[in-house]
Amino acid sequence: MNTSKCELRNISLVPVAQVLEGSIEILKERLPNKFPGAACYVAEVPVDIENSLNPQSGQHHSTKLLAALEKHADVDEDKLLGVTDLDLYIPNMNFVFGEARLPGRVAIISTRRLRESTDCGGERLFPIRVVKEAVHELGHTLGLAHCDTHSCVMYFSNSLRDTDRKSEDYCTSCSKKLGISR
Repeated sequence: MNTSKCELRNISLVPVAQVLEGSIEILKERLPNKFPGAACYVAEVPVDIENSLNPQSGQHHSTKLLAALEKHADVDEDKLLGVTDLDLYIPNMNFVFGEARLPGRVAIISTRRLRESTDCGGERLFPIRVVKEAVHELGHTLGLAHCDTHSCVMYFSNSLRDTDRKSEDYCTSCSKKLGISR
């Protein structure tokens, strides 16, 4: 397990294909609070989505989108976070909320399923869900694996209920691994 200290300075938010209005603004405003000292910027880079499309399901293979994002991961930028409203999947899973290289420089999140209603709500929970998924995937790029603590943002979300139950923050153990004080 990676125990390096979190020295995240820049998070480049990359709109990938269609992006739900407000998603980028939410992340640009709230991610610097989750990673002290980090700044968020919007980076317009071309990402070819055609190669990632599964014509049978209409979904996009997130690993292929990560590879397309990696082509634009400059040494000057700390992390590249793709943000899309495309429905993402990986083989053997019906869908994913996001994916990241562990550790690595790129991650992607999908807002498509984060708007859906649950017992707890839908649209009003959207901003919180977007932040949770972004913090989760960025945690992977920093070397964190999934966490067994249900309230930790690094807990694996198999459903929106899982996402809604967990916190926006890293648990004590994950925070220590990143060198973030809680």
